[in-house]
Amino acid sequence: MPLGTLDRTPPPFFRQGHSALTRLLFFASLALLLMVADTRFEVAAHARALIATVLHPVQRVLHAPVALLSDGGRYLQGLAAALEAEQRAQQQLAAQVTALARAVRLEAENAALRELLGLSAALQPRSTAAEVLFEAADPHVRRLVVNRGSTHGVVAGSAAVAPAGVVGQVTRVFALSSEVTLLVDPGAAIAVLNARTGQRWLAGGGLLRGTAMELRFVPANADLAEGDLLTTSGVDGVYPAGLAVARVARIERQAEGEFAQVLLQPVAAPEAVRHLLLVAPLATPTPARGAANGGPPR
Repeated sequence: MPLGTLDRTPPPFFRQGHSALTRLLFFASLALLLMVADTRFEVAAHARALIATVLHPVQRVLHAPVALLSDGGRYLQGLAAALEAEQRAQQQLAAQVTALARAVRLEAENAALRELLGLSAALQPRSTAAEVLFEAADPHVRRLVVNRGSTHGVVAGSAAVAPAGVVGQVTRVFALSSEVTLLVDPGAAIAVLNARTGQRWLAGGGLLRGTAMELRFVPANADLAEGDLLTTSGVDGVYPAGLAVARVARIERQAEGEFAQVLLQPVAAPEAVRHLLLVAPLATPTPARGAANGGPPR
């Protein structure tokens, strides 16, 4: 190929165009012009506002995934915190319920103990406060086991008194516990006094099924009325006089019978008693038949 036919034009990559000095002067003048225009006419501010307005939807769209991730993280953290707070609240509520039940029980016990202390101050004989542990398992007798025994000064024959009245009598004493035979036991007996008429009678556990207590050997023409209060007479040397025992619930008189059936309602419900005052007998009791075997006094 002849040398004259060769293309000696430089490729576009190597074309330099205007000189560097020319371009420097051009861009410097343009920058100066823009600064003067911006200072004079605030062209750049309007341009920036227009560009920001146009790009705002794009910014919101691009920011949505970031906001979603951030809000999702905060939601999960808030949900975990809420679940943890609920669990703590439930635990606190359970603890408060337990504390409330304990407080109610302690309040009831304190009230019963205050009544027993007041009753102990009114009674002159030596007395010991005791708490009921459980009821005897024998279905044929009605006895309670209390947490005071001979080491605490309890003696056989002591009267078991609740705040409402007499409950029974101590018939068996151990070192650290004692057995109390309730007045509703069929073998129990107690001398009582009618507070209205002053007549003395013998009361004991109901011999008929379904009856709590009854008066024994009552003549059909006896001066008794429903609602009469029966108290301890004090003539037996065991129970202090004046303690409430029972009220007359029903009187059944038969024309052809010599005796009346008088049913009584104890003033102190044995199943509701938790604390008792064991009052030492006024006189040394004579060992009753069957007491050595754990039976009630006769």
